[in-house]
Amino acid sequence: MSKDDVSGPVDAASTPARGPLMVFPEPLASLMSGRERRALGDVFGLTRFGVNLTRLAPGSISAARHFHSLQDEFLYVLEGTPSLVTNGGEVLLGPGMCVGFKAGTGDAHHLVNRSGVDVLYLEIGDRTSDDSVTYPDDDIALVAGAEGRWSITHKDGSSY
Repeated sequence: MSKDDVSGPVDAASTPARGPLMVFPEPLASLMSGRERRALGDVFGLTRFGVNLTRLAPGSISAARHFHSLQDEFLYVLEGTPSLVTNGGEVLLGPGMCVGFKAGTGDAHHLVNRSGVDVLYLEIGDRTSDDSVTYPDDDIALVAGAEGRWSITHKDGSSY
């Protein structure tokens, strides 16, 4: 489905699932293999912010625990009960609950599906270029270039 083809409402669940934008090292790659994203913002050609409909299978994580230097993030749970892990600890979320992460605060976060059923949630974030992502628990660094493409390296800048 091309953004040029969309001029009205779409069935979000029918939009194509997006593959990973990059390959993370193990064991993160395996833990994130149960994450399926549908890039709803891309369907409409949105350029200033992104919207993903994301499904986490049991035992999966949304991402390595991280925070952004320049991009805000917002999550809204539609189905299931993911655990939100932040610098402040862990809390169980449920349908209708939401959380936001302001850029540059250093509050590293991710979702973990410890339940036996899928979790479905919306991820919304801006697309500020030159953002960097910090992963306090892992030897990973991400930097977004001007075209929005991410590069992954070790924290010291060396390649994977």
